[in-house]
Amino acid sequence: MSDSVSLANAFAHGTADKRIEVLRKIAETGSISQAAREAGISYKAAWQAIDTLTNLTGVSLVEKSVGGIGGGGAKLTADGLRLLEIAGVLEKNRQEVLSRFQQEKADTIDARFSRLSIRTSMRNYLPCRVKGLKMSGQIVRVCLQVHENMSVLIARITRTSAELLALKPGMAVLAMCKATAVKVFEEANSSELSVANQFQGTVTRVSKGDREDEITIELLPGLQLVGFALSEKKIETGDQINASVDESAVVVALLP
Repeated sequence: MSDSVSLANAFAHGTADKRIEVLRKIAETGSISQAAREAGISYKAAWQAIDTLTNLTGVSLVEKSVGGIGGGGAKLTADGLRLLEIAGVLEKNRQEVLSRFQQEKADTIDARFSRLSIRTSMRNYLPCRVKGLKMSGQIVRVCLQVHENMSVLIARITRTSAELLALKPGMAVLAMCKATAVKVFEEANSSELSVANQFQGTVTRVSKGDREDEITIELLPGLQLVGFALSEKKIETGDQINASVDESAVVVALLP
């Protein structure tokens, strides 16, 4: 996938997306926490925005330095700056198009077309390619290749959905799933793990909870997966960890 196409993945929900705003604020302030405050979201949500855009583009967008009196800082990479530049051009063109309809009940037009920018609660976005499809009555198991060095991801969807998406081997798609559908384990080859939907990586962030901790795992450079583990497991940053995804929880979407 070329750089231009991968960067375009970040605009599936429009340039007014909070995720783009977070990047813009980081460029202006040099701080993720300050960017979160100015964007009106939590620090955790700012990291979610960064992780999602990183997954969608497949490149590193933010560089973070740790420590120091101010608690460290952050800056955009060359790809991050390029993404902002593209976002600026798209927004300018969008405004020019909308201005042409200001005399034609633009508020009504905006209401209709705003549906094209629907966002979801999904935390995990994994660009991949369809490797194969296995039909079983009204159910289709879609085999997805996230990366050549990773296990395949299986999505269990209806035959109708597969037909409407016109899925076929080699097609570039986006696999999505909620963080709550991702189970994080300490040991490999657990009997609870699906053979296909099993992934390994390094823990990069842990958000502690009363009973469950939210775990961010780097599968490969530029590719993260967010899931949950019992707090009693005491998983820490830097740990090598395993995760599994229920195939019925995986949503398949077409790339823009």
